Amino acid sequence: MVEMHLAAVRVELTQNTPVVLLQEVEGAKRTLPIFIGPFEASAIAEALQGVQRPRPMTHDLMRDLLVEAGLTPERVVITELRDSTYYAEIHLSQDGRRFSVSSRPSDAMALAARMGTPIFADESLLDEHAVDLQTDDDEELGEGADELVSQFQEFIEGVRPEDFSS
Repeated sequence: MVEMHLAAVRVELTQNTPVVLLQEVEGAKRTLPIFIGPFEASAIAEALQGVQRPRPMTHDLMRDLLVEAGLTPERVVITELRDSTYYAEIHLSQDGRRFSVSSRPSDAMALAARMGTPIFADESLLDEHAVDLQTDDDEELGEGADELVSQFQEFIEGVRPEDFSS
């Protein structure tokens, strides 16, 4: 497992599709692009920006339910890409018991952003599907996001749907 961080939530301009860029915390700084829906992109971006709504949104509700039930999300794991769809798990603990539940990556990341839960990706997934989008080591999180998106757009122009099939 490789620890990742949410490097950017942006809209890929040529397709007008939201994309989350997860980047390795250490090492080669490989970036895993995951296309998501607009509502999920908004939920993740709002959590990263600390936006507080007067009423809880779905991911806020999920967080509140977990807290009230005494469940602690220990980590989110992006596990695989199958038939052009990413899969994830939320690893939870309660009173010494550990278990995981299947989740869409976007929902798992929205929850992680709200709860400060670390995000991981399977090493083999990164080996097969991550792209090399470099930023300067001195840049703050987010300052290099536009450059990451620009580099990703260059990458996406040459990629075909078959490149993501298993």
